[in-house]
Amino acid sequence: MEGDQTSSPLLAKVSTKVHDRDGVGGGEEGQNGGGSSATSVVMISTLVAVSGSYAFGTAIGFSSPTQSAIMDDLALSVAEFSLFGSILTIGAMVGAIMSGKVADYIGRRGAMGFAEIFCVMGWIAVAFSKVAWLLDLGRLSLGYGIGLISYVVPVYIAEITPKNLRGGFTTVHQLMICLGVSLTFVIGCFISWRVLAWIGLIPCLVQIIGLFFIPESPRWLAKIGRGGESEAALQRLRGENVDISYEAAEIRDYTETLQQHSEGSILSLFQWKYAHSLIVGVGLMVLQQFGGVNGIAFYATSIFLSAGFSGRVGTIAMVFVQVNYRSSLLLDAVLCSILSCNGIDSYVQQVPMTILGTVLMDISGRRPLLMISAAGTCLGCFLAALSFLLQGLETLTDISPFFALSGVLIYTGSFSLGMGGIPWVIMSEVFPINMKGSAGSLVTLINWLGSWIISYAFNFLMTWSSAGTFFIFSSICGITVLFVAKLVPETKGRTLEEIQASMNPIVKQ
Repeated sequence: MEGDQTSSPLLAKVSTKVHDRDGVGGGEEGQNGGGSSATSVVMISTLVAVSGSYAFGTAIGFSSPTQSAIMDDLALSVAEFSLFGSILTIGAMVGAIMSGKVADYIGRRGAMGFAEIFCVMGWIAVAFSKVAWLLDLGRLSLGYGIGLISYVVPVYIAEITPKNLRGGFTTVHQLMICLGVSLTFVIGCFISWRVLAWIGLIPCLVQIIGLFFIPESPRWLAKIGRGGESEAALQRLRGENVDISYEAAEIRDYTETLQQHSEGSILSLFQWKYAHSLIVGVGLMVLQQFGGVNGIAFYATSIFLSAGFSGRVGTIAMVFVQVNYRSSLLLDAVLCSILSCNGIDSYVQQVPMTILGTVLMDISGRRPLLMISAAGTCLGCFLAALSFLLQGLETLTDISPFFALSGVLIYTGSFSLGMGGIPWVIMSEVFPINMKGSAGSLVTLINWLGSWIISYAFNFLMTWSSAGTFFIFSSICGITVLFVAKLVPETKGRTLEEIQASMNPIVKQ
């Protein structure tokens, strides 16, 4: 459903209650359903949350620059190292299964702290490894931790930010993953793998300490019946002088309605009324992973070497593109937040700070950015496939490595622009709160299952046919464009309650 198709009995019920209580619906701010500028508390809370995202990125990026050194030091075969690289995703699948329930039982902050304990144990085990089994055990523990983080961080950010800033702030999750991967790629080229493991501990400790200073999600507090604490947390997030009556009432009324329905299990998701949300959430995660992202992220150096290009130069170039794309988006999001505090947000929308600002999620919307991103990844994979095809045909061998480099850079930049972060943003938006725990577990599990399949099979696929592998990835990326165009709703500028009411009509007239 598009933005004007938000009428539903639930939404009407919520709106009526609010008007009855507040008379005029909370004024102009209230009518917008929580649209406001970012406060320092929102920004600090987001930074603490995405410290976990950075830890996620360091775990993902660890295997690429350390492959040859670990294989030499511990005498690992290609199959053994493929197990080490991919076992991270097995741990993440276990974490994903539990992520929604953990976040619902102990809260969003508690789940992030719980996840970081496993990440700390994992990095210590990797750093001290002398044998393959301890290396794999540490990697498995890391995977469990980031499986939890991959769900709870975007959900926490979505639940604390105003609706007009939610997309940009939730995208910071993917930005920090990207930075973690990128800096680990670069640093790993110059230091030993054991030292790199110790460096991985730093963001984990930063988040553990920071969690003591940020508020819990107001929506989670309301869900478990702690209404006073929910309003106190919301007031802290929005600012002491801001009228939160409309947003607090909307959260409270929606939660009261949902409490009439039992907490949904994973099997409960497979009902017709949740079909649209489930198709969108699961479909985006499947297409994101089977587009080849983790094969490229885990084994970037070996891809460049196979294409006849310098592994170190190619990796650094890829890092530059990743950081440039994602940092531009972050700069736009932060500047829009700062300038909106001064009442000139509309000017920012008319005169973007950078070219990428024209397609910033909260200006252009989720769907256009997703389609542009998927089209770019399709082109990138096609160029990489063409490089390997020309290499096999022994044609244009002087320039074919540059096709591979260009393809990977285009893929990386395009993926970072939208396909990396927006599926997680949409996942955090489209499920109602009584189903969010089960849905989050299922969707995150499917994401990590796809990640494991690609990361484990990638080396074997490249042995079968390098060109064929990238042609398959290119086709899947092309399918993604069609999927988004036909099935993914636009959630820009709508509150979580409006989105969920329009997609999942849980109350009958």
